[in-house]
Amino acid sequence: MSELIISVAGLRGVIGETLTPEVAMRYAAAFSAAAPDGVFVITRDSRPSGEFLADAVHAALNALGRSTVDGGIAATPTTGILIRQRSAAGGIQISASHNPGEFNGMKLFSAEGRVIPKVPGTKVLEQYKISKPDWVRHDKIGRRSVHADPFSAHLNTVLKTVNVKKIAARKFNVLLDSNHGAGAVLGAKLLDRLGCAVTILGEEPTGQFLHTPEPTADNLTGVCQYVKRHNVDIAFCQDPDADRLAVIDGSGRYIGEEYTVALCMDHVLSQSTVMQSETVQGTKGITPSAVVINCATSRMSEDIAAKHGVSVFRSAVGEANVVDFMLEKSAVFGGEGNGGPIDPRVGFVRDSFVGMAQILDLMAATGKTAAELADALPKYALVKRKSAVKLTEVPAMLDKAAAAFEHLPIDRNDGLRIDHGDSWVLLRGSNTEAIIRIFAEAPTEDKANRLCDEIEAMIRV
Repeated sequence: MSELIISVAGLRGVIGETLTPEVAMRYAAAFSAAAPDGVFVITRDSRPSGEFLADAVHAALNALGRSTVDGGIAATPTTGILIRQRSAAGGIQISASHNPGEFNGMKLFSAEGRVIPKVPGTKVLEQYKISKPDWVRHDKIGRRSVHADPFSAHLNTVLKTVNVKKIAARKFNVLLDSNHGAGAVLGAKLLDRLGCAVTILGEEPTGQFLHTPEPTADNLTGVCQYVKRHNVDIAFCQDPDADRLAVIDGSGRYIGEEYTVALCMDHVLSQSTVMQSETVQGTKGITPSAVVINCATSRMSEDIAAKHGVSVFRSAVGEANVVDFMLEKSAVFGGEGNGGPIDPRVGFVRDSFVGMAQILDLMAATGKTAAELADALPKYALVKRKSAVKLTEVPAMLDKAAAAFEHLPIDRNDGLRIDHGDSWVLLRGSNTEAIIRIFAEAPTEDKANRLCDEIEAMIRV
């Protein structure tokens, strides 16, 4: 990796190579210059490099006259809750999400407690490229304080969205794979409050991952084998900053990330009481008129929305894009197919704890197992591939594929999405890695793989 990967929502890089304390301080300073007055909330996932990056960020912001609140090791969705709780000007989560351990990054949050939208994010990026920090005199230095209880507000907000007594009465046996990330810090508390018997793999937030951190089928084979050997009703698998959730059923079958949003959405749309709830924005009486997913999410969610008579809208990939559309459409629920449900009653951030609570609530309400619930959903085969590329090569690859399939419906809202009728293919450059992603969904896995093969052969010629 020869350079930082920077998007409008944050940056990622390799520690000691492209991401250094100096880079972190300059980026924090650029964010400060573009943000309103007020304190900043700083949190981090469990990566060992996060500690010195957090120190650098606090130091930079304090030296700019900003006071900072240290939330310590916390999940990314918790950061959004803390920002709203403290009426902060914004926040920074230090995390590289699912990237390997040599990476770290900085995710920017607005004062609304959401990932920073595109327009202000672009201003931060421009500021980072052109400006120097405006350090203050000794008598104007900001103060750093430590948050005494970073987790209770998030925990209680999630619990309000489910029937705690009904879940607790089932006494579910749950495996939580936090992989030594930030997830167990709150995940253990949540599952305990829901009356579950909990086994945790990688509970301590050391950042010494037990397996490759992205919660995909290939990376969770060991966890699936563990479930097969033990009496478990369901297994929940988080990424290091706990904004994504994959599910394994009681037989040890990897249900996956795509099913997280689909199961949660089906449950939320089936609950009439949800529609009378008060959102975090304070808007009462929200109606189930819309849900939002991104353009790479399985069409399972479209079928579920249609079943409930609800419109579904697709945004560009990226949490900020989904949230923008959710706010525009007053959506009752949303998310991304990488295991990131977004519940406005909790916050406009992808949230693995929302996923765990809603799926357990669904199991308790229906009396069905995770396997039965997953098997009842519409069936599609979604194949996800990625290839290392120079990101500068991606536009030409997309143009080549678009020309070859100009006879089919094409959407270039984010990368290139080609509609084959009962199937679709999406090509897009990653926002966080030097790769091109190729997704194909079809009625069968064989057809989805053929579509991927066809595209890969074409763009590589």
